[in-house]
Amino acid sequence: MLFEALGSALLGLLLAWAAHHRLSHRLPARSLVLATGVAGALFGAFVMHSALDPGNFLVILLGGAIVSAASLSLLLRPAGRLRRRSAPA
Repeated sequence: MLFEALGSALLGLLLAWAAHHRLSHRLPARSLVLATGVAGALFGAFVMHSALDPGNFLVILLGGAIVSAASLSLLLRPAGRLRRRSAPA
């Protein structure tokens, strides 16, 4: 279980770093992005470990990566400025 936690935390950190590297203009501060990636991966690994046998190491890491990516996607801001329609006169 220790290797699952360390592996998923490292995978979440790697996903968060890659997301911040590619989409830094659409994401908040780096520390928030990195913390969200790690926390999402740990939570996903916990859920997968609870749902499955402890012997499915790769499946648990995959679940952690999926939840981490979903958590990181919630931090994204719109790419362009939102256009506001003017009220009709």
